[in-house]
Amino acid sequence: MTETPIGVGDSDDDAARAAVERDRDELREFVKELNVDDVKSGDWFSRLVAHALSSYSNKVDWQYFQEKYKGVPADGIVKQRITMASRYAALEGGLSAGAYSAAVAATIGSVGGASPLTLPVAAVTFMVDLAYITQLQLRLAYDISVLYRIPLDLDDPDDMWKLIRVAFTIKAGEVAREGVTKSVPFVVRPLIKQFYAKNVLATAKALPVVGKYLLQRNAIKIGIPLVGIPLSVVLNRYTTLVAGLHAQAIFRNEARVIELAERLSSSSRYPQLMLWVAWLVITADKISDDETLLMKHLVRVVRDQHQVVDEQLANVIDIDPGDVWKRLDAESGDLTELLDVADRVATVDGDITAREKEVIADLRSRCRRA
Repeated sequence: MTETPIGVGDSDDDAARAAVERDRDELREFVKELNVDDVKSGDWFSRLVAHALSSYSNKVDWQYFQEKYKGVPADGIVKQRITMASRYAALEGGLSAGAYSAAVAATIGSVGGASPLTLPVAAVTFMVDLAYITQLQLRLAYDISVLYRIPLDLDDPDDMWKLIRVAFTIKAGEVAREGVTKSVPFVVRPLIKQFYAKNVLATAKALPVVGKYLLQRNAIKIGIPLVGIPLSVVLNRYTTLVAGLHAQAIFRNEARVIELAERLSSSSRYPQLMLWVAWLVITADKISDDETLLMKHLVRVVRDQHQVVDEQLANVIDIDPGDVWKRLDAESGDLTELLDVADRVATVDGDITAREKEVIADLRSRCRRA
């Protein structure tokens, strides 16, 4: 998003509006380079991703935020970024809404050919609004990943998809499960629910597919005659708020898991054995996303901190508890640290399950015997 200082008073309002207008002007030039096929096919999104992140990701890093928000913890900075982005989104909604009409969606759908985009002003404004909110939310999610120090390689397709999925809340059920819509006023929740009603892109990793999805979703803002301006302002503000809170929930949780992995590794005298114990506990019952995430980072941190890579564990399909117990029996030192490892691993995704308790009980008896 445009870097404009946040303060109070009319001068700050003017600065924020000027920043939004500058970005809109820039994106209007971007939209003018599109043709109708780019819009209808969703290819506009692929081009916008490159436009939004290429130079931005080079500028915005951890040091950037450290200088801009000296001494402020990550949670505090994230809150400010979400608030600022929501405010800018509302301002942009007000600027765009005057040109909206119910005919825009039909116009976009009816224009044919691959000539440069020559749509009515309202339709161009619709695309500027879509490009602005898309860029804003994409950069906001990137900011939050940086602030929580989640490593994302934007040249890696998997990492790029992860950012896109988080930015646009397109994994089925995530928004509802996290309860982030509680931050939205009650009267607005039906609109937000409608906006996020069709989360069908959990496995579709094609950028044009996402582009078509975002295009259709944005059309909701012009679907109710005579209330375009207030509806666009409200939806821009609160969908950006929801997107920001969603990104915070995802990346903060991963930061928590990474912190746990680093803590377990740094204090361990038995890093290789710790990996076996952790995997035994994780596989005691259905493996959760948080457990998978923890094991991924635990293996990485142990490799980085202890130069331990266990190829045998990497090749295990069904772990045999007997193999783990043999490894424990081969050690003569104090193994009680592994009990703490087991407890922390078991609770990474919530309360300890009955099966996890059984595994930890077996581990306790063997650690005491050792």
